[in-house]
Amino acid sequence: MERLVSSVTRPRLLTVRCILKLTLPIRSAHAPAKSDGLSVNYHDQMYKEWLNNPQSVHKSWDLYFRSQNQGKSSMSTSVKIYPTQPTVSASNFRVDAKALNDHMAVAALIGSFQTRGHKVAQLDPLGISSIDLDRERPIDLSYQFFNFSEADLNRQFALPPFTFIGGHETQLSLREILRRLDYVYCRTIGIEYMYINNREQCNWIRERFEDPSQSQLSNDEVHRAVQQLIRTTHFEKFLGSKWATEKRFGVEGCDMLIPAMKMVIDTVIQTGVDTLIMGMPHRGRLNVLANVIQKPLEEILCQFNEHLKPSDTSESGDVKYHLGTCVERLSSVTNSKIKYVLLANPSHLEAVSPVVQGRTKAEQLYRDDEKGDKVMSILIHGDAAFAGQGVVYETFHLTDLPAYTTHGTVHIICNNQIGFTTDPRVARSSPYCTDVARVVNAPIFHVNADDPEAVLRVAKEAAEWRCKFKRDVVIDLVGYRRHGHNEVDNPNFTHPYMYKKIEKQTPILTKWTDKLINERKINNSWYETEVANYEKRLATAFDNSKSDIYDKQKKWLDSPWKAFFTKTPPFAHPITGVPEERLQLIGSKVHEVPDGFTLHKRLETNFANRTTLLQERKVDWALAETMALGSLLLDGQYVRFSGQDVERGTFSHRHHVLHDQEKDLAVHVPLNKLAPAQAHYTICNSSLSEFAVLGFELGYAITSPCTLVLWEAQFGDFANNAQCIIDQFLSSGQAKWVRQNGLVLLLPHGYEGQGPEHSSARLERFLQMSAEDEDRVPDLENSAHTDLSMYQLENANWIIAHLTTPANYFHILRRQLAFPFRKPLVLMTTKSLFRLAACQSSFDELIEGTTFKRIYPEEGEAGHNPDAVKKLIFCSGKTYYDLIEARTEQKLESDIAIVRIEQLSPFPFDLIEIELKKYKSAAICFAQEEHKNMGPYSFCKPRLNLLLRKMNDNRVDKIEYAGRVSAAATATGIKSSHLTEQKNYMHQAMKI
Repeated sequence: MERLVSSVTRPRLLTVRCILKLTLPIRSAHAPAKSDGLSVNYHDQMYKEWLNNPQSVHKSWDLYFRSQNQGKSSMSTSVKIYPTQPTVSASNFRVDAKALNDHMAVAALIGSFQTRGHKVAQLDPLGISSIDLDRERPIDLSYQFFNFSEADLNRQFALPPFTFIGGHETQLSLREILRRLDYVYCRTIGIEYMYINNREQCNWIRERFEDPSQSQLSNDEVHRAVQQLIRTTHFEKFLGSKWATEKRFGVEGCDMLIPAMKMVIDTVIQTGVDTLIMGMPHRGRLNVLANVIQKPLEEILCQFNEHLKPSDTSESGDVKYHLGTCVERLSSVTNSKIKYVLLANPSHLEAVSPVVQGRTKAEQLYRDDEKGDKVMSILIHGDAAFAGQGVVYETFHLTDLPAYTTHGTVHIICNNQIGFTTDPRVARSSPYCTDVARVVNAPIFHVNADDPEAVLRVAKEAAEWRCKFKRDVVIDLVGYRRHGHNEVDNPNFTHPYMYKKIEKQTPILTKWTDKLINERKINNSWYETEVANYEKRLATAFDNSKSDIYDKQKKWLDSPWKAFFTKTPPFAHPITGVPEERLQLIGSKVHEVPDGFTLHKRLETNFANRTTLLQERKVDWALAETMALGSLLLDGQYVRFSGQDVERGTFSHRHHVLHDQEKDLAVHVPLNKLAPAQAHYTICNSSLSEFAVLGFELGYAITSPCTLVLWEAQFGDFANNAQCIIDQFLSSGQAKWVRQNGLVLLLPHGYEGQGPEHSSARLERFLQMSAEDEDRVPDLENSAHTDLSMYQLENANWIIAHLTTPANYFHILRRQLAFPFRKPLVLMTTKSLFRLAACQSSFDELIEGTTFKRIYPEEGEAGHNPDAVKKLIFCSGKTYYDLIEARTEQKLESDIAIVRIEQLSPFPFDLIEIELKKYKSAAICFAQEEHKNMGPYSFCKPRLNLLLRKMNDNRVDKIEYAGRVSAAATATGIKSSHLTEQKNYMHQAMKI
């Protein structure tokens, strides 16, 4: 072979050296590597057959194996593919160099089509071919590149073991090989999969698409698809005829989306899937609701009624093409009940992707569906959003994480080949909009949306891939937008050439049915009957939709909590205390270490200190958190806690996951060892993503009201990166979509001289988004409530708190699941107070009969003689301890009263009014460590003034401010400046 290589021309030499390297070294992700050069995997079967009978393989492969067994590799003298096998004598044969190299060249040619055939596939219905921005035709897709001539086209070649184009045939002519490769890889389906590093998965795709016997659709499948396409097309036409000037974001141009989704669903439910969690942007949403989920047409059409009213005065509602639903119905394919969930989504198109994954994960947990056999997710995307929005990449990165995997998602990209008015050539740098999916080795099936049978085939194969391998798969449905960005948009301003092409496009329903009628696969009378029947259904639904019975927003609820909302007002404030013996049980169990487990030395000291605290009947911040979560687990309520570094805690305070110091990956989770019958505790460090992870946890939280879901930012500032989830889903979800959730955000907040990115969780932003009128004190008139605090909480969009004691932290966490409703909770959590000796609570503040305190009044000397108090300071959080220290240093305990506002929103008007009346002669000051244009000051000041006006108090509009001056950055990064600012604002606060 060494001699032979010298006689090969350079292109052929490259072929010989690279063929297996480029197309064969695909092995199991868990299999050990073979030799330094080439992989044995794809030769094994043929080689074994050759050992038994050298005549069983083509002559060229016989010569190849003989040569390799002699160690005379054409690749390198140091490489021996089969070093452990017995050698075969080669004394009486000559190697046919041309035969060997020609067969290897054919193998390389096949590998080229498998790897790059998609680049020349006919994917664009418009013929513009802008789907692949790299338009250069790969030169290795021609036989001439491998030194073949036209005279070689009729020569027979043995097929290598990594292709299935032969079916049962073992050899084909070069002409037929090229024809079949072109048919499989270069027509209306383009397949990307050769980057997948798993042999079984690659072979599965090859066999499904290359084997000629695998490509047929049944008559029933064709008829069902035609029915679905009829409904898809005529639904859009009906909406256009009734509401021509309304935005509908119809699916025209990608009409095959609906039959494709139905094919995916029909395929997966036959494997046992019975719950489908779906997310999608606005394009095609109404059609999906009508013809995939089969939501009653009346409930969809009524949304076009301009007199539509919400079912509750607190609801704002949302536009119809953002709304979701949850429907259970019988499948016509399996005659079994299937649950369909389509989550509501704002115009931040991809923001719903992680929410869907979180919802799916939770459903799988509650169903004991450990492998995703029953519950799965489907995500619909737009091409520009899929390529351009980073949350897509962030969500993909959750795919294989143990606490986040949903065991495979089917992604369908409704590829418009344009983003609003932006051409793909200036919208992305990658050749395809789908390239981000390659990061998780997801196969990508590009398909021309104007070839219905190709679309159906791809949809079926993608669904079967997901069910077999439990991994993500992407369908790139390449179409166009018939009407521009929406039905009232004029796309000719920016894309005249494209839209001239679109104007000439025959609707796919017409093209396909004409073809099927000509082929006698359907008959015309059947088709016309289907059209007439569906048009009649639409007309009837339109008439019925005018009835008041459909005038209710709650029909669009995507996350119904059955049997939860059973109580009616008045609601009593929850008592959240726990028996002391239970607290002691939790405190002792969480510090037990299994036999043979080596604990870190510093943790031994830490645990000893906590044991001393318990003996003194005290808790610090971390212990209070542990007891709150542990008590919920003992009550049978599941807890999920995620975020960056939450297992240990960013500030090395939590330690809910213990690591054996002598063994790799040996961990112990004490909170899962409290009692045999307790609920499970999931605590997991997350990927370095706030957007996707918070979206995931929100999806988890909306699935069930009986789970406490917590997400902690490494530093509160980092919540900025998840602002879309906070703004669009968390603060406004109930108002827009009637969707409650009890998600808890823990945002470490506090100024300790650590700079502008490690100080502020932007408390002011959360307070600004609170739906609370600063000019109205709430009252209980016309309300069934007797408790103002519960009345406020029930009507709040969320709860924002800045706590000062471990006891209050304990109670507010337990209160989340004790409410008869669910509200998001945003907690500005501590950093320096974790280790502050003054920041401890007694068991007396945690046991039965105790509850959360919305404020802490002054409890010291000033509180006993309020008439003598000269200054009343309101504050929250860590500032309280700074004020106490300064007041003590200056011996002002009788002159200054300090009131801590623990729950900032809803604002505790009733309790603050009591304090204002109590200290009626004192000057009023609000103190905060944040800058004046930040923090709670701007939220609390108008509310304090409102109460003073109500009281006819002459202190109105005279509230003093103590804190940092207004600034652009949240904090200084210079330690000396920090200390100076701290000293100055303490001086302001203590001035009387």
